Amino acid sequence: MPRIRTLLISTLACALVAGSTGAAQALASRSQVTYFEASSELLNANTRHHAIEQLQYLGVKALRVELKWYDVAPYRTNASKPNLDFTQPVNYLWGQYAIVLAEAKRLGWPVLLTITGPAPRWATANGKSPYITRPDPKDFEEFTTAVAREFGSEVSTYSIWNEPNESVFLLPQWNSNGTPASGRIYRGLYQAGYAGLQAGGLAHPKVLFGETAPVGYDKVNPRKEGSRALTHPVAPLAFMREALCLNAKYRKAASCSELQISGYAHHAYTLPAGPYFKPGEQDNVTIGALSRLSNALNLAARAHAIPGGVPIYLTEFGVQSFPNKFLGVSAAKQAEYDAISEHIAYENPRVAAFSQYLLKDDPVGGPANFQTGLEYSNGRAKPLYSGWPVPLTVSKTGHGVSLWGLVRPATGATKVTILVKAPGSRRYKTLRTVTTNSAGYWSLSSSTAGQFWRVRWTSPKGVKYEGPPIAR
Repeated sequence: MPRIRTLLISTLACALVAGSTGAAQALASRSQVTYFEASSELLNANTRHHAIEQLQYLGVKALRVELKWYDVAPYRTNASKPNLDFTQPVNYLWGQYAIVLAEAKRLGWPVLLTITGPAPRWATANGKSPYITRPDPKDFEEFTTAVAREFGSEVSTYSIWNEPNESVFLLPQWNSNGTPASGRIYRGLYQAGYAGLQAGGLAHPKVLFGETAPVGYDKVNPRKEGSRALTHPVAPLAFMREALCLNAKYRKAASCSELQISGYAHHAYTLPAGPYFKPGEQDNVTIGALSRLSNALNLAARAHAIPGGVPIYLTEFGVQSFPNKFLGVSAAKQAEYDAISEHIAYENPRVAAFSQYLLKDDPVGGPANFQTGLEYSNGRAKPLYSGWPVPLTVSKTGHGVSLWGLVRPATGATKVTILVKAPGSRRYKTLRTVTTNSAGYWSLSSSTAGQFWRVRWTSPKGVKYEGPPIAR
């Protein structure tokens, strides 16, 4: 889970300085998995039942769960490693994680399990809180062996470590001379984690590499900034090159073999400037700059650092809304930007998965401070709550508008009604009823003048959905 990043704010500051309907457009043949992460509600026995009911209403069909090593490890605050067989699931305290994964299996929801830190104290290099400094690869391999033995039948995809290019999740990020350090540390953890999953009985585990945060630095200057420089995040593509033993020209060190990865996981958060924003720093990757990641993966494959053509999984995403005063947009804009971001991902043939991070906002000023939820922290629904089940984008074209959307709760082709409100009108009228493809996607071209559009759909069980107004 990400935190507010001053780098995002400074990056934004730099960017700011610098009557008739046509036939439905041909739909893309592809679809994408959409993971939903609502760990706070699902891992709490008091809120889980209501949260699952909400997720079912929203059309959720897959979950992302972050399994924190520290949460389940025995004797986690001991300075020395206990004398136990840590490859055996019986020696861990799986608690609410086991309940959530069993419930997902019952519902038929595939699970992306991100195995991540913090580590138990005894598995870190310095034994100091927050227990993220150089976690021991061998200990991690034993842990992932136990994970595979415990949850092998309940997890469809694994991923190793959350945002390892961020100092709140892995240390050190930099060497004392200002060169990146976290990439090589992560490589060791990934290799150990993969080996552990195999040792746990998964001969060919589906494992994602990366889980990178969207922005960071290519280099730091400890002489100028002191120790503070060493806590800066590493830019995702600089981190990827380091983890894959590639130099700046994507030439691989002979000492490193090709890694087996099933996909690259990335958190392509954007800024208040909108989903099409591209950071000036070429090694940073927001949703509007996904081609940078695709190009980097192609170059890495050409260097035989990874297999060719690995897909991109956007495993954590959300649009910040007010009351986040640094990165937030209005609640109406949040719904609009989120749909645009999903459309960007859908149109990219390299992207295999999109995601939504948070059902409910973090409390403002709390230890986590993200306002990407479909609800405010008090449980009041935002426009995104009604928009997420039926996302809609409206783009201006030469002779009108192009509309795209998804009926997320649908389980097959269905009919959805598109409404339009003309400039100066007080009421919406039906623009057209269209039929989605089997995955629920639809698109439409229209020359009808409009100021706002929205979507209306009724499920086979009679549940009514109506998205928020979307302006052109």
